[in-house]
Amino acid sequence: MTFQLTVPTMSCSACGETITEAIRAIDPTAVVQAEPKTKQVTVDTQATISAVKQAIVNAGYRVA
Repeated sequence: MTFQLTVPTMSCSACGETITEAIRAIDPTAVVQAEPKTKQVTVDTQATISAVKQAIVNAGYRVA
């Protein structure tokens, strides 16, 4: 399943890497594209959207 999330607190490429690592911790095969300029995270994963959101929150970011 592919979905797009807005993460307003993502401000740099290091934030994007942290978010990517958090998502891959719950689904190692996930394809993640984090774009700090637009605050968008696109995820192709087998995990549920709620699990992905929780992983991002647990990493210290807010999901809009």
